[in-house]
Amino acid sequence: MESLHQLEVIILLLAVVLALTTIAQKIRIPYPIFLVLGGLVLGVIPGLPTVTLHPDLVFLVFLPPILWAAAYFTSLREFRQNLRPISLLAVGLVLATSAGVAVVAHALLPDIGWAEAIALGAIVSPPDAVSATAIGKRIGIPRRVVTILEGESLVNDATALVLYRAAVGAVMSGSFALGATLLEFLFAALAGIAIGIGVAWVARWALCGTEDGFTQIGITLLAPYIAWVFGETVHASAVLACVAGGLYLRHYFSGAVAPATRLQARAVWELLIFILNGVIFILIGLQLGALRDAVPAGQFGPIVVAGAWVSLTAIVVRFMWVPLAALIPRWLSAALRARDPMPPWSGLFLISWTGMRGIVTLAAALALPVTTNTGAPFPFRTEIILISFAVIFVTLVLQGLSLPPIIRLLRLEEEQGLEQEETLAREHAATAALNRLDQVMGENWAPSEQVERVRLRYSRRLEHFARAGLVAHQNAYGAEKTIQRLQHEALTAERMALIGLRNDGTISDEVLHRLEQELDVAALHLGVGERRVGRTAANGL
Repeated sequence: MESLHQLEVIILLLAVVLALTTIAQKIRIPYPIFLVLGGLVLGVIPGLPTVTLHPDLVFLVFLPPILWAAAYFTSLREFRQNLRPISLLAVGLVLATSAGVAVVAHALLPDIGWAEAIALGAIVSPPDAVSATAIGKRIGIPRRVVTILEGESLVNDATALVLYRAAVGAVMSGSFALGATLLEFLFAALAGIAIGIGVAWVARWALCGTEDGFTQIGITLLAPYIAWVFGETVHASAVLACVAGGLYLRHYFSGAVAPATRLQARAVWELLIFILNGVIFILIGLQLGALRDAVPAGQFGPIVVAGAWVSLTAIVVRFMWVPLAALIPRWLSAALRARDPMPPWSGLFLISWTGMRGIVTLAAALALPVTTNTGAPFPFRTEIILISFAVIFVTLVLQGLSLPPIIRLLRLEEEQGLEQEETLAREHAATAALNRLDQVMGENWAPSEQVERVRLRYSRRLEHFARAGLVAHQNAYGAEKTIQRLQHEALTAERMALIGLRNDGTISDEVLHRLEQELDVAALHLGVGERRVGRTAANGL
């Protein structure tokens, strides 16, 4: 009966998520924020069952696919180009925020020890990938700002969780070893990256070894969980394992599966991430109902004040760190100044203001041990959890709601880089298809009149491109076997040309995603959606 009750709660949550998401779209509020507010309202309604969020459930069930998908849709080229600011935010800012919050917490709660204060700092320091991805792209933030925010949120959890474990270990045992913590961080990072790449390489091999689309989609769904569990087992960074795995597999996924499978996988993954994000954000709001009874008598006011001060500290430290992280490297390096001029103040302001905390912060707070090694209660556990929730509310809800008007006020210009890359990629892909058809003429396996029919399609596309600068796919030819093979050869040549442009850095992964989806749809319409790139071509990617 207990399991049946839990199933009913899950079904109710899913229904509420769908309803609130629909309302959020109609009133133009980012759905993660609206779901948190909806969860807050549900959490204080008398008589409703209390929903307790188990931290292990978050870390094992929710985070692996969300991190993997966020990394998968992150452009590796953009990530590399912005590696310096991402590293300064993901490592330097996490440490600076943890230190600032620890000092403020120690001043506000005089009896709190430095280890507990640092644990609180580590919990609230990392903005997470769920919030950045779910909100950032929906409100018109410039592409480079989104890349930096997503890159930061993908990597910063590794820094914060290592510091968190060291601080909690110090509370539990009463001792802290700086050298051991640094070695743990180095091992966790390197081992996590190695595990992620290794799991993704095995997944790539498995994808190439099967022709069944459902099996291939299942492999992509299983890979992040394998990476996470393996990383946790060897005490490596499971976060970096999922990030590295997602980045690596995306680089080879285009040649590993057929277009039909790729379209199906995209639909499955988008639905999965939507459901996970929706449940995550409404659970954040529902935790208020689970936590309200934990507040000690007479302590609600001081905890609210402490939460406000800690939230303000996290915001102020970020506002101080971001411009300094942009200025100091350029002051020290004239070459960097010439290669990468100072970004506009509007971009720096957005990065400074967009530091939304989310599920990782709450899960880490809830994962605090109940007792120490001596059997004594974990000091200030309730206060740390409630302050962490306050930081989530301030940064996610208040800062998140303020982003759309701020962006309108800044009057940010639309970036044209992707459109220019897309135009270049379309022309290059069509030319590659024509070159392949010329080769087919010499191979004498297709009648020349059928080759000319396919050539005409691409010739018209290039003519249209020359006139309008934009090419549209046309699917107006029969499904005869020879024509299908010709179309498959031409589409494969287009695909390989686009992948080559992505691999040499000419276009971004975002442009590749967009054009590859058009090629996949064209392949389905032409009856060659079940065919994939040949093994020789796929292995050469």
